[in-house]
Amino acid sequence: MKKIISTTNAPAAIGPYNQAVAHNGVLYASGQIAIDPATGELVEGSIEEETHRVLKNVGAILEAAGCTYADALKVSVFVKNMNHFSRINAVYAEYFKPEFAPARELVEVANLPKYVNIEISVIAAVK
Repeated sequence: MKKIISTTNAPAAIGPYNQAVAHNGVLYASGQIAIDPATGELVEGSIEEETHRVLKNVGAILEAAGCTYADALKVSVFVKNMNHFSRINAVYAEYFKPEFAPARELVEVANLPKYVNIEISVIAAVK
């Protein structure tokens, strides 16, 4: 049976989906963008600022499911500009340490919701 995961510490869904769903010990978290859940406003600024906000949103969803960044199995990163790769990686490494880093892809796309620069989704093991 699937369990819907929701928290006010991450942005509310802006469409017909949930923040995350857990099923059979696996968490499937929807893509997160740089929306500040306290204000509902986009964080605009550097790619580093956007990436931090996105990963904090991901962390809030992981926490709501009883998980941590260390429980992430697979991360999908979508970016508008591949030239930001190294800058995104620098921030990403603050959250996902080499000893528990998940599998990952980083893909450049034409556009993202609300025309942000980065979106990240995660699949994690539920404890």
